[in-house]
This record gives sequence, C-alpha cells and structure tokens, in this order.
Amino acid sequence: MSESAPLLLRAARGEQVERPPVWMMRQAGRYMKVYRDLRDRHPGFRERSENPDLSYEISMQPFHAFRPDGVILFSDILTPLPGMGIDFDIIESRGPIIEPAIRSQAQVDALRPLDPAEALPFVGEVLGRLRADVGNAAAVLGFVGAPWTLAAYAVEGKSSKTYSVIKAMAFQEPALLHRLLGHLADSIATYVRYQIDSGAQVVQLFDSWAGQLSPIDYDVFAAPYQKRVIDQVKATHPDTPLILYISGSAGVLERMAATGVDFISLDWTVDMADGCARLPQHLGVQGNVDPGLLFGTPEAIRERILDTVRKARGRRHILNLGHGILPGTPEDNARVFFETGKAVNELLGAAV
Repeated sequence: MSESAPLLLRAARGEQVERPPVWMMRQAGRYMKVYRDLRDRHPGFRERSENPDLSYEISMQPFHAFRPDGVILFSDILTPLPGMGIDFDIIESRGPIIEPAIRSQAQVDALRPLDPAEALPFVGEVLGRLRADVGNAAAVLGFVGAPWTLAAYAVEGKSSKTYSVIKAMAFQEPALLHRLLGHLADSIATYVRYQIDSGAQVVQLFDSWAGQLSPIDYDVFAAPYQKRVIDQVKATHPDTPLILYISGSAGVLERMAATGVDFISLDWTVDMADGCARLPQHLGVQGNVDPGLLFGTPEAIRERILDTVRKARGRRHILNLGHGILPGTPEDNARVFFETGKAVNELLGAAV
C-alpha cells in the first residue's frame, strides 16, 4: 500500500509504520463544548445521529480540534435496530429505551432482515462524505454493535446492571435467544459490508456487554455470533481490518482472539504487557489508557501513554483509551492525549 494511505489504515493492515496511530473511542461527544452547543440546538440524539449533516459535523469536530489519525462515524450501536423492526429512543438522562422489549417468539419471528441502503442511507452518506473530505489525513472508521450486546438492549429494553432478563432467556429459553442472536448477526454483517462499501476503511465491533458473561457462556452466546459476523464480512471484504472491543474482557481475551478479528481493543483493566503476552503475535492490539486518567495532570497522562506504547512495542498497536472518553473530561487533556501520541517517538527517545 502507498505510504500516502492513512497511517491508521497502514498500521491496521500490518504495515511498518512510523508510530502508533492514535484516536479515541467517543472522541466526538459531550466533553467538547462545540458538541454541547450543537446538542442544545438539536436536543434529540436520534436527530443528531440520523441527520446526515449533523452526524457529519459532529464526526468532524474532533478532527478539526485535534487531528486524530482516525475519524469515526458519529452514530450509535442501536442505529440499525429500527431497520429490523426494533424501535428505540435515547433519552439524555436515562439512556436507550426499547419499548416493547423483545421477549417472545412472535416478536423474534417478526423481525426483518436489515437493508441498510433503505433503512440507513444517512450512514452511507456520512461515511462517503468523511472519506472524501478527510482524504489520507486520517482513516475513516465505521462501527457496529455485536449481536450479544444488541440482544441485551433489545431484551432488557434498556441499559442494565444485572442483565437478569436476557440471562433468564439464555438459561430458560436458549433456542429463542439463539434465534434472535442469529438474526442480529446476519443483519449486522450486512451493515458492516454497507459501511465498508460506503467509505469505512476500518470497522470496530463493540460487544460492550459480553464482559458480563462467564467464559463458558461467552463461548455459547457471544463468540459464535461475533465470528458469524466476522466470517461473513471477511468473505466479501477480506482486506478491511476489523477491531473487537469488549468492556471487562480480561476473562475472555484468548477467546476473543479466536473470532477472526485483526485487532483486539483492550480495556484499561488489563495491563498492556499482559494483554500482549496473552494474545497471538499476529493480532494487533488497541488501547488502553484508563479514560479516568484524562482527569489527571498532563504529566500523568504523558507518562501513562509512554508506558502503554513501550509495553506494546513489537506489536501492531493503535493507541486509544480503554473505553470511551468520559463526559466532563477537560478538552485540554484530550489535546494532551493526542499530542503525546503523535510525539511518542521523540518522547521515548527511540523509534517505536
């Protein structure tokens, strides 16, 4: 690939690069004043994420401010659900709400296969505009929710701390849950392909709530459906790098490696050196600075970044947080994160 290709894409494809690329999960969002000002004018989350002009503007806000190596679509993992027949809303103080929750065979049977071009044309439009406007200055990232996490929202009907409703389904009506997971997997694979065809150069799968499963249940209810998505995407788009992120993944890292992804995004509860030691050498690693550290001093932020990069040496590495940047994070500290990431070679005193 030409060296004019975006740094993050070259790194994700396994090429030798001059430094680890850097971006942040949730880099477009509430910690930025420019976003909060826009939110005041457009208070509905679905309007902000489904109006292509607003989604594009928000996606570009951190690029204009910090010049990260990746620009990620401003959207939500739940965005494709209405295209399958599962409506939702996101309420600022409560988070996602799905009414009625999906809990019966009849509801699962009534779900539609996702046609992204028909149901989600705004996603394709925004990705195309990002790709055209960013050029090779940054890679364009798409993202999706993985089947278990989407099923958790659909069955619980909202965010949960215990996941008792979906776990009851898993252990009382496993066939029903497997049917739902299979439908979600096939539709999400279609959605990933659509994002790639529209302009996404790298795609991240968020199975945020799979870390709530025991390893034995991860093997039954999460991993096979992650792999089902990945296998379908790789069959048609083998050269597009895929990243898998799970919050609370320390107990299933080795299992994540068997799904066929190209990168594992580590959360901050795993030491980078330990994570690298536990994962096969051919896999890249992303992460994994504690987002809470961005409430600290610039010196603390720099030191932790250098520690993380030092421990990931010898691996394909994308510098990121171990979770999304938190609301209330000082923008100046986000700037320190990006500037340190870009200057990491000089700060370490040696090539990475």
